[in-house]
Amino acid sequence: MSISMDPQIGDDVRVAAGRAGVSVSAWLADAAVARLRKQALADFLSEWQAKHGKITAAELAKARAELGHPGGKRR
Repeated sequence: MSISMDPQIGDDVRVAAGRAGVSVSAWLADAAVARLRKQALADFLSEWQAKHGKITAAELAKARAELGHPGGKRR
C-alpha cells in the first residue's frame, strides 16, 4: 500500500510519530484504526436511532454522568 498526502501533513505526521516513539507506519495504522472505530460507532448509532428514535439530550446527559464524563459539546 502506498499513500500520498500534502507535504505539511506528512511533516506533521513524522513529528507526531516521533513524539509517540513509533514509526510513521505504526502511527498511521493507529490513526486508521481510530477512524474506523469512530465510523463503526457512527454507523451503529445511526442504525439504532433509525429503529428507536433520536437520542435525547437527557439521555446523553445521563450517559455522561454514568460514565463520569463532563457535559458539553464534543467535536
